[in-house]
Amino acid sequence: MTDDAYLFLATTASGWQGTPLALVGELECLGTPAVQAWFAAQGVSPASPSVRVVPPEQSRLIPDGAERLPIPLGAEELEEVRRATATDSVASAEADLLAFRESEDNRDAVLRRALAAGVPAHRVIELSGVDPTTLSSASQS
Repeated sequence: MTDDAYLFLATTASGWQGTPLALVGELECLGTPAVQAWFAAQGVSPASPSVRVVPPEQSRLIPDGAERLPIPLGAEELEEVRRATATDSVASAEADLLAFRESEDNRDAVLRRALAAGVPAHRVIELSGVDPTTLSSASQS
């Protein structure tokens, strides 16, 4: 896994993996000379449906041979990208995990639901604030 999110160009030949950048909104790095030069070299704008973005943990979704550019994101921007790339069930489970931080009601059920929805264990721990051993015991009960 890499530490950078990526912009990349998706074509119909390579599929449409990733999330259209236009769905994520403005990212601070889009105004940098390096990113602007990448857009110019590719002959696309940030609004182009072929410009896609993936968070670091999804960089394996970038098709082989696709034009790509690593982009540094702050914590808030990375969360925006992750929310935009999440399926509805994962987004819902992640929202529950964030709410869980404020209350421990139904802890085990919330944790099991998130894992069942496909939220990776490291992400469940990050969002909920639970200890890894707590997650392990909750998933087994």
